[in-house]
Amino acid sequence: MGVVRKILAWLSVAVICLLSLVLYLARPFNPDNNRLLAGFIARFCRRVLGMQRPLYGAENMPQDRPTVIVANHQENDDLMVVGDLLPPRTVAVGKSALLWIPFFGQVFWLGDNIILNRSQSHKAVAIMKATSDAINKDRKSIWVFAEGTRSRGRGLGRFKKGAFHMAITAGAPITMVCVANYHGKTEGLCGRRGAVPVRILPPIETTGLTNADVTDLMERCHKQMAEAVDELSGTAGTA
Repeated sequence: MGVVRKILAWLSVAVICLLSLVLYLARPFNPDNNRLLAGFIARFCRRVLGMQRPLYGAENMPQDRPTVIVANHQENDDLMVVGDLLPPRTVAVGKSALLWIPFFGQVFWLGDNIILNRSQSHKAVAIMKATSDAINKDRKSIWVFAEGTRSRGRGLGRFKKGAFHMAITAGAPITMVCVANYHGKTEGLCGRRGAVPVRILPPIETTGLTNADVTDLMERCHKQMAEAVDELSGTAGTA
C-alpha cells in the first residue's frame, strides 16, 4: 500500500502542476506562485501519503525580509514534507534536469526559480553570487538544498559553498530547515508514511561577513543542522 500511496501522490503532483499552469501563465515569473503551488502540493500529498509532519520553530522563518533557506535533501518527496514552509517571494535553486519533468519543469521555469547546470559546476558559485541581486533588489528569499544531492535518509551530507557565498554577498540571514531522516518509511497495513518531524532553526546573520568567512559559516551551519537532524531522527549520540 505504501507504493500505491506514493504513486498516487506523484500523479497528484503532475495534475496539480498542469492545472497551476493557468496561474503561472496569468502572472509569469511571479515568485509568490511558488509558495502557493508548493504549499498546496505539500498539504494535499501528505494527506494522500497519510503522513504527519510535526513542525518545531515555525516562528523562526522570516516572513518580512529575504533570507537564504538551507534545507537537507533526502529524496524527491521532500517537496511534500517542506513545500508549505516557503515564506513570501521564495524561489528555489534546482538542477537543469528538472525542466524535463512534464508540467513540473514548466512551472519551475515560470516561477523564476534559479536553474543550475551541473556540467558547468565551475560557474555555480558565480551564479549564486549573481542571485544576491535578486535578494537585495527584488526582495526574494532563496531555498537551497546545500548538499547538492540526495542523502536518501543517511544523515546530513557535505555542503557546497554556493549558498553561503550568496548569503554573505547579499548580507542576508541563513535560515536552516532540518528534516528528520525518513526515506520512505511506512507504517501499518494501509502503508501510511511515518511521521517526519521538521525543525526550523533561528536565522544566522551574515552582516559584516566576507568571503573569507564562508568556510567557517558553512561549518557552523552544518554542525547545527546535523545535530538537529540527529535529534529529530532519534539518533543523537549514536555512532
